[in-house]
Amino acid sequence: MNAAEPSLIHLLRMVQDTYAQLKELGVEVVGCSPEALERLDRLNRMIHPHPREPRPGRERLEDIRADIGECTRCPLHLKRTNLVFGEGNPKAVLMFVGEGPGQDEDRTGRPFVGRSGQLLTKIIEAMQLKREQVYIANVVKCRPPGNRTPLPEEIETCRPFLERQIQVIQPTFLCTLGAVATHALLRTKEPISRMRGRFQDYRGIRLMPTFHPSYLLQNPEKKRETWEDMKKLMAAMAEGGG
Repeated sequence: MNAAEPSLIHLLRMVQDTYAQLKELGVEVVGCSPEALERLDRLNRMIHPHPREPRPGRERLEDIRADIGECTRCPLHLKRTNLVFGEGNPKAVLMFVGEGPGQDEDRTGRPFVGRSGQLLTKIIEAMQLKREQVYIANVVKCRPPGNRTPLPEEIETCRPFLERQIQVIQPTFLCTLGAVATHALLRTKEPISRMRGRFQDYRGIRLMPTFHPSYLLQNPEKKRETWEDMKKLMAAMAEGGG
């Protein structure tokens, strides 16, 4: 390490802390290009290979939900019935992240309760777990009209809340369901068909991408591949004591 590197690391940490403080104050938009944010994220992972412990008393899931409020930050709020924050064990070892609420989720305010959710519940139970033991959330908290794919700007608006949820829960493992969730957290455009089944790193958390349950309902022949992904996840959890 040369003499300039400690100063650079110190400066980066100051920038990160300032950015975190701005988010806590409700400032979600900072004048920074996506490319610069991606470089900052890479540097962050180099300096902090494991997630930092949350500062005592600073943030809980309830605080994040209160911060979201009756959100009007993007146009998705215009046609929603209920905001869908997430549910499950706030100290979960395993956290599932999907794309966004559907019709049933919008009606009930709960994630993954429709047909896709029923399939996800079966997958969780096949892993010898219960829904109450894991945490389930989505990239966007409001239903996109007609269940369309969330737009990039909608994802960017909601992503900080998801990242804060992950930081509070601090799961040992993440499972992203489908391309949208995988791309949002890993900032990649690689097809889910090539990423699934291979562990990725998200800020020191082992992340397993797999197909979304709604895709499996339309393509039941892919259930076998998804179960192979879950078996790898189960084996890793067993090795890690999860």
